Amino acid sequence: MRYGKFASIYDQLMEDIPYDKYAEWVCSHIKQGRVLDLACGTGVLSQLLAELGFEVTAADLSDEMLVMANSRFEEAGQRIPVLQLSMDDLEGLSGFDAVTIAIDSLNYLEEEEQVQETFRQAYAALNPGGWLLFDVHSIYKTDVVYMDSPFVYDGEDIAYIWHTEPGEYAHSVFHDLTFFMRSGNLFERFEESHEQRTFAPDQYKEWLEQAGFELEAVTADFTDAAPVDESERIFFSARKR
Repeated sequence: MRYGKFASIYDQLMEDIPYDKYAEWVCSHIKQGRVLDLACGTGVLSQLLAELGFEVTAADLSDEMLVMANSRFEEAGQRIPVLQLSMDDLEGLSGFDAVTIAIDSLNYLEEEEQVQETFRQAYAALNPGGWLLFDVHSIYKTDVVYMDSPFVYDGEDIAYIWHTEPGEYAHSVFHDLTFFMRSGNLFERFEESHEQRTFAPDQYKEWLEQAGFELEAVTADFTDAAPVDESERIFFSARKR
């Protein structure tokens, strides 16, 4: 899914995302080396990892997001390569010690084969012993939490109405967002539609193992605990054999 105009206000609306915890999670697996940050968005996590000493390559499918990320890196004086690509097409990339797919970005792949291909591509891009680190929405979140819409946000310069409904597939959700962004004394309206899909943890485990990974840990909600019925965010740590 490509983000459109939403990219320009993404950071303002995602201020509650604990990027520092994502960075800590990566550091708990590797202390140094090359990291491929897939679906990097506006580059916040990439920037944090670079500041921690990692050699980071940032990649995203959305050119709007990459413009924001590149601007962020330039302002910080960081030389972080930026690539426009889909996470299920990493042909020619190799030599990484970790591949990250953060903030439920994997859930934007709607087809099972796309997820499987992403795992295969990540495996090929990693050095032996390298890590694939990603998180996804739980089935509880797609099927229960998200169905409690509409969600409304009313900020000083930005407001939105967020409607959700079940998507085409099981455990998928269709997001329909209407934004109002201040422009002088007026508010400009624009709309975005996104669809996400998730799978059971055991299904991800099966696909990871088929790709050649050894699944080291499955945790939930930024803790070291295993997922429970009402966990909302599931974290996977898989290592290339």
